[in-house]
Amino acid sequence: MIRFEQVGKVYPDGTTAVDDLSFEVAEGELVTLVGPSGCGKTTTMMMVNRLIEPTSGRILVDGEDIAGVDPVKLRRRIGYVIQQVGLFPHRTVLDNTATVPALIGWRKARARERAAELLDLVGLDPSVYGSRYPAQLSGGQRQRVGVARALAADPPVLLMDEPFGAVDPVVRERLQNEFLKLQSQVRKTILFVTHDIEEAVRLGDRIAVYGQGRIEQFDTPAAVLGAPATPYVARFVGADRGLKRLSVTTIEEDDLEQPPVARLDEPAGAAAARMRAEGARWAVVLDPDGDLHGWVSADALTIAGEQGTVADLARRMDAWVPLGAPLKKAFSEMLQYDAGWVAVVDGAHFAGVLTPAKLHEALRRSVDADERGIARDEVDFDSVSDA
Repeated sequence: MIRFEQVGKVYPDGTTAVDDLSFEVAEGELVTLVGPSGCGKTTTMMMVNRLIEPTSGRILVDGEDIAGVDPVKLRRRIGYVIQQVGLFPHRTVLDNTATVPALIGWRKARARERAAELLDLVGLDPSVYGSRYPAQLSGGQRQRVGVARALAADPPVLLMDEPFGAVDPVVRERLQNEFLKLQSQVRKTILFVTHDIEEAVRLGDRIAVYGQGRIEQFDTPAAVLGAPATPYVARFVGADRGLKRLSVTTIEEDDLEQPPVARLDEPAGAAAARMRAEGARWAVVLDPDGDLHGWVSADALTIAGEQGTVADLARRMDAWVPLGAPLKKAFSEMLQYDAGWVAVVDGAHFAGVLTPAKLHEALRRSVDADERGIARDEVDFDSVSDA
């Protein structure tokens, strides 16, 4: 969808902003451009909508060389979100959101209807917020309006220049979560500029790590964290890149252990006897459909003896995560609930448990797989433990 071919930008004073950039962004892909201030990432993005003109090379959007496209028409078909949002203070939220559709000739009713749909999509009820003015919104709400406005004309390409950089960390994390959920629905082709490697890792399908005017590495978040291409990239992503990688390594079925299981309607004495035979101190409790209900200790079952059922003694399962969640989420649950393991569910169905040892193994498998260019399930555990 977006292709850079040997693109360069040199200013009249001789400053080289970007040098010989060649990379491609696939349709529906979110690519984060990350690097220190002044490295050329914002210049790269602004050349896509011709707010900055390249000195050399060419940029293609959907196969068309943008040098031959009228800049105004080009910008109206590319969504653009900036840190300061740039809402018109004298226009309502609904009118702000409908700006681009109105400019490209949509009927007013259709433009406002589309604006209302987008406000609802970003979590702002148009009946509540549509008539308000930007000054009446919080910073996070203004950012959401900015995203809605950028999407209003249904552009295939979205450019985002540190859109969440001006809000506090709590709001920022919530906006990132909402944006990921939104992107899973709309699947736009996105260039996202940030100076924060954690944000780049969390949001990007791929990451372009910038040095001075050049891309030092262009790869998946897991590969950038697990196998930095240059010493510069290793320094930039930080010595704690192993911890950062927890956020981009997902829980797979092969990572799970299968603990003893008790059923809700099972007699307490029978369950206790079975657990003693297995040498187990606890069991996961499932309902008749195999869905996770909780857990029970062998001691509680033994004390109850022949009195009652597992259902009478089962305790709430606080530490659990869905299959496919990042390892970071599982680690966080272990710490929050002081748990030696977390239950993993596929929907509501119990899939297994993730222990600290299995979490570590999953992380090492992921790193080893990237270094060797193979799938995680092809990694021999001996090769991980010996690494």
